[in-house]
Amino acid sequence: MSQRTTFIVGAVAIAAALAAALMPLSPVLVERAFSTGAYPVVQRVVTSVSNLLPFAAFDILLVAVVATAVFALQRGVVASFKTRHVAPLARVLFAFASGGALAYIVFLGLWGLNYRRVPMLSRLDVVASVAGTDAVRSLGLDAVRRLNELHAEAHRIGWAEPEWSNATLTASAAQVQRELTGVRAAVPGRLKDTALGPWFRWNGVDGMVNPFGLEVLENPDLLPFERPFVAAHEWAHLAGFASEAEASFVGFLTCVRGGIPDQYSGWLYLYWQVAGETDAQTRRQLSDALAPGPRADVQAIIARLRAGELPALRLASWRAYDTYLKANRVESGVRSYGEVVNLLVRARFNPGWVPVRRAAR
Repeated sequence: MSQRTTFIVGAVAIAAALAAALMPLSPVLVERAFSTGAYPVVQRVVTSVSNLLPFAAFDILLVAVVATAVFALQRGVVASFKTRHVAPLARVLFAFASGGALAYIVFLGLWGLNYRRVPMLSRLDVVASVAGTDAVRSLGLDAVRRLNELHAEAHRIGWAEPEWSNATLTASAAQVQRELTGVRAAVPGRLKDTALGPWFRWNGVDGMVNPFGLEVLENPDLLPFERPFVAAHEWAHLAGFASEAEASFVGFLTCVRGGIPDQYSGWLYLYWQVAGETDAQTRRQLSDALAPGPRADVQAIIARLRAGELPALRLASWRAYDTYLKANRVESGVRSYGEVVNLLVRARFNPGWVPVRRAAR
């Protein structure tokens, strides 16, 4: 391919990526054509294949991209030094820009357009007002009560079974997803160790979905009682719920409608989330109401997070993630994590934590 052709292809890719990033799209159109149309078909195929791999495909992709970039940059720098001209290095940098543009287009086509689908508050029957302090406190006390009730039996049963082969948890995930979208549920992803494990540990990240391989990557330090909720949260991402709050909403409903160990994991997550959204007095009230068993589990999570955390790196990483979310039209950025509490308080449920869909207009 000639340099002229390469430049034209790269310029077209960059222009297409910019258009895709800036173009306003109807959430209803994205919901029908992509999130409940093309995407579920792609997800079932890609995740089914990635589940067959005992390793994270993302690690291979990451190594390949980094090695290629380093090699190309080294060649560009050497060529520019030898010729005393900036053109070779400029061509490499342009290749990086056009490659990044192509990667962004693939990201949108494989998963990223889910950021632009119909939001959860628009698909559910909800109360009009934002969650108040009393409602949040009540939800937190419900979490404490359920943790105290479930702790002994949950620990007696344990969490030995891998989450993606837990028939009760996967069936619950499928049912919740169908209730919210009306389409066939996503294929659950196995939780995979990854070369990013240390980065997860240093930043306090529990897991993520590889948007190019639609696989689930986990923090290797997760405690057994954390894993069901983390799995359910990431499966919600695989089902096309890109928003962190919406994935947590779906993940919580999945857990509380699962087996006793799964329920305990879901309520433990909710306790943690509510405690982070309330004032110091309410946090003390919730903490004081915990029985010794759940209190020990909360302390174990705190110890896990503190043991590997690098505060400066975590701050920088979360700032970068905040920028990423806002670039994908999540206006609240990382604050969107806490919006799950508002969703749970405002949404209407039938018995058994079955969400009530908004009537079609």
